[in-house]
Amino acid sequence: MPTVADFRAAGIRLPGPCEKWADDADLIRGVVDRVGDKWTVIVIGTLGDGPRRYTDLHQLVPGISQRMLTLTLKHLVRDGLVERTAFAEVPPRVEYSLTPLGHTLLSSVLALAQWAYEHRDDIRNHREEFDRASVAR
Repeated sequence: MPTVADFRAAGIRLPGPCEKWADDADLIRGVVDRVGDKWTVIVIGTLGDGPRRYTDLHQLVPGISQRMLTLTLKHLVRDGLVERTAFAEVPPRVEYSLTPLGHTLLSSVLALAQWAYEHRDDIRNHREEFDRASVAR
């Protein structure tokens, strides 16, 4: 995948928001990719209600596999959006919660999910229309 430096070396101007990001464009694209991921949106939205144990999250996020939940949480912890707290108890207990940085993302994530909900019928209709037109060709 070409980097910003590759585009600049080739004398190509980056369009849209990428132009403003300068040398941080690769990092910002990675962040947008992470926070725009469907599982991230749902996990962040779920943690907005407060700390959750892994098992609770797995039950509250329909359709996510254990592997994908584990990877999503690991990435969110790495990016500083989620905190993992291990309690020295028997049996061991681990909770996940939003960090202050994660809370700054919450309203955007909830707005995106709300937009998807409000426009679900429009999207469904457009998909059906597109699929019908594709089959007719």
